[in-house]
Amino acid sequence: MSRNLKSVLSASILALSIAAPFTPAPAIAAETGIEAKQAVSFRTEEIGDIAIAYREAGDPNRPTVLLLHGFPTSSHMFRNLIPELAKHYHVIAPDFPGFGASEMPKAEGFEYSFANISEMMTSLLDRKGVEQYSVYLMDYGAPVGFRMFAEQPERVTGFIIQNGNAYEEGLREFWDPIKAYWAEPSQENGDQLRGFLTLDATKWQFTHGVKKPELISPDNYWHVQYLLDREGNQEVQLELFLDYGTNVAEYPKWQALFRKHQPPALLMWGKNDHIFPVEGAYPYERDLNDLEFHLLDTGHFALEEYGPEIAAQMTAFLNRITAASN
Repeated sequence: MSRNLKSVLSASILALSIAAPFTPAPAIAAETGIEAKQAVSFRTEEIGDIAIAYREAGDPNRPTVLLLHGFPTSSHMFRNLIPELAKHYHVIAPDFPGFGASEMPKAEGFEYSFANISEMMTSLLDRKGVEQYSVYLMDYGAPVGFRMFAEQPERVTGFIIQNGNAYEEGLREFWDPIKAYWAEPSQENGDQLRGFLTLDATKWQFTHGVKKPELISPDNYWHVQYLLDREGNQEVQLELFLDYGTNVAEYPKWQALFRKHQPPALLMWGKNDHIFPVEGAYPYERDLNDLEFHLLDTGHFALEEYGPEIAAQMTAFLNRITAASN
């Protein structure tokens, strides 16, 4: 470029900058078209000296929806659902200790149990000033949420159940090696379960039973595997595999509470799930009178294929139970 042309361009740019008034950059929410109430915040709260990470969105003055994730993921599984719910509701999606962005204390120095995690989640809601909430239960989120319900059933306004088990009918052959670990928690039986913590197993969880595996983003299992591969995390997961057996003993108690309190429920179940198969979905019909029952033609992580449908069904369900409570 010639010296004269450079001079002309520099002069033109200078003239434009002097002539044009300064215009502040629009807010990110305006740039993206996302309303502020739908913007997702990433926060942490110290619960028992452990930093618990959580995603939050929506107006805190509106009814709260608690989203409880499964194994081996985190609140990341709700990344697309949260903004949809936040249009009308206050949403909180925590990461359990040892998962996602939450702190991961070493297994030998921390109680990795579903009882302890449920107490921590209740403490988080207490810190946030949440008195009542509806709850999305998936995989590990089910025993956490049902334990919270058992302690304070009056706080739970409704269940959204997605491949989350509360009946022995739902623990089929997939669980045999885990049941062996419950019966004899030896190192040998524990080591047999380490295969569930590999990349192949993680990818399988996201792709098995889905209609179009090519539409499942690899980001799901790549980021999950990074977290599983952290030093000490396998021991964390083995602790929880072992402790899951304590949930089975609680099933009759939870079922009795379903019958007694009759919380309204929306069941959205991936019917091709091999981990929590459809046999675990039907028994809810025995105990819950106000149950909207839907089987989806997908696998374990149903939100990956049926996210918009689940969001729409949830919104309609939440609108109904909220209207009924007013």
